[in-house]
Amino acid sequence: MAKHTVVTMPGDGIGNQVLPEALRVLKAVGFDAEYVHADIGWECWINEGNALPQRTIDLLAKHKLGLFGAITSKPKKEADEELKPELRGKGYSYFSPIVSMRQKFNLDTCVRPCIAFPGNPLNFIRKKPDGGFEEPFVNVVVFRQNTEGLYAGVEWTNPPDGVRTALATHPKFKPFSSTPGPDLAISVRIITRNAARKISKAGFEWANKFGYKSVTICEKPNVLRETSGMMEDEAKNVAKEYPGIALWSTNIDAQTMWLTKNPEDYGVVVASNLFGDVISDAFAGLVGGLGFAASGNIGDEVAVFEPTHGSAPKYAELNPPIVNPIAMLLSAVMMLEHVGEMEKAKQIRDAIAAVVKEGKVRTYDMMRIPGGAKSISKGAASTTQMTDAILKKLK
Repeated sequence: MAKHTVVTMPGDGIGNQVLPEALRVLKAVGFDAEYVHADIGWECWINEGNALPQRTIDLLAKHKLGLFGAITSKPKKEADEELKPELRGKGYSYFSPIVSMRQKFNLDTCVRPCIAFPGNPLNFIRKKPDGGFEEPFVNVVVFRQNTEGLYAGVEWTNPPDGVRTALATHPKFKPFSSTPGPDLAISVRIITRNAARKISKAGFEWANKFGYKSVTICEKPNVLRETSGMMEDEAKNVAKEYPGIALWSTNIDAQTMWLTKNPEDYGVVVASNLFGDVISDAFAGLVGGLGFAASGNIGDEVAVFEPTHGSAPKYAELNPPIVNPIAMLLSAVMMLEHVGEMEKAKQIRDAIAAVVKEGKVRTYDMMRIPGGAKSISKGAASTTQMTDAILKKLK
């Protein structure tokens, strides 16, 4: 019997291209695992009215460990139009399956490393006063609260009378009180003290374990006084337990400016759901973009690891596939670290670093050329060729 069982969820589009590459690499380092396929994503929505079927939930509940590819998500109107005709008008409503998964299993801690590989042509550089250039080393890990905030899913268009009555008790709602229901859309930003404290604690623990000198709470408490205020308050309370680690506070809008001025100043960043999503993509852009952006969704019992890129349907049918598999491979590395396979994780990370630094094999994004059927003829490596190069470095 294998030591681990991993629920594999390729999902949509390029998820079906990159996840098999991760399995090739995991096999090469001798990871002792059985892989169980599970359905998720757009086809499930179209045919079943549910992008996260119960059978997939059951597999995750049983095996506790998942590796996920990518999903397609579309706005409400488009989602409804693509539902099978016999399912329309029966109360089905599309909701992101990865968000549903996070909430179902309380995968409340999202870890998104944004760490540069030396030699990556996509790394951030800046101009020096003397006219030359420098490449600061970006080494940031974003801790995103994963189950609350604006992604909690508490939304209405044409809110019911009870909601409108409750909102009317707040004086700031007065300018909207006469807006007709069909013209009024509301999303609720929910922050709880326990979750705010837990994500802050996770960030400080990481900083303490890996020697980061600071933790930055990235919110907007000067405007979102209650919700961001609670996030910041709990970060300050947690900081008292770690006197050797500085707590910095930045506003999300200012942070997006500062990260392109002095990204090397930042280490661990803690944020609520939407702000964590935004700032982790922004930092990822400094270390190669979404082709290098991995993440872990971690709960008390279940953990699911995924690249942060989307399903990229315009590339999904290309043969050979051209997308960069490194984000998926780094997600597998995070999974290995989660289950204690530190040496195997290091082997893969070191092999990726060696290929990137050598620079002989680069996917189209690393070459800064347009993606498409012609990118291979212009010298870009295919998805498989990039994995092959990494496998060679393992030997």
